[in-house]
Amino acid sequence: MMFSSLPPATRAILLANLAVFAAEMLLGTSFIDTFALWPLGPGFAPWQLVTYGFLHGSLLHLGANMLGLYMFGSDLERVWGSRRFTSYYLVCLLSAAATQIVVTASTGSELPTLGASGAVFGLLLAFARHFPRRIIVLLIPPIPMPAWLFATLYGALTLYLGLTGSDAGVAHFAHLGGMLGGWLMLRQRTKAR
Repeated sequence: MMFSSLPPATRAILLANLAVFAAEMLLGTSFIDTFALWPLGPGFAPWQLVTYGFLHGSLLHLGANMLGLYMFGSDLERVWGSRRFTSYYLVCLLSAAATQIVVTASTGSELPTLGASGAVFGLLLAFARHFPRRIIVLLIPPIPMPAWLFATLYGALTLYLGLTGSDAGVAHFAHLGGMLGGWLMLRQRTKAR
């Protein structure tokens, strides 16, 4: 029932992520090595700028990102329409990838990046902008707060964790890159009016 009520692009992105996760489980490391976003160098391929966003490291990683897609993407797609929503999602995904490539090049990291988190952070930013007073309740601890505050605090926490190197293995700057790409796209659209 809930799944059938999702707008078409949100549903398609969610299904694609589920299908790719199933392929990951079946095909293993070689599949991930081919489609994860590798730093510039021998392992990098252009398609990885998009494909990394459909890979996930665990069921929890997938579940958290798909919950964000469901929570923020559904309402945005209903307001914007499927075409604008899909364009926005892809811009956030690409800007997250570009940011991560810059960060890995500057730090010398050789680890791959995977997950839809950068695009989901972009959705969070747009959701907070369009529905600033909508209440979001954290799961742990269950604290209700307006969307604008949640997005601000989550962005600030991500910046802090990225700058301090805390939570190693998490692409914090890719998350911020998704927000930046979304912000630039929203700003451009506002200027065009």
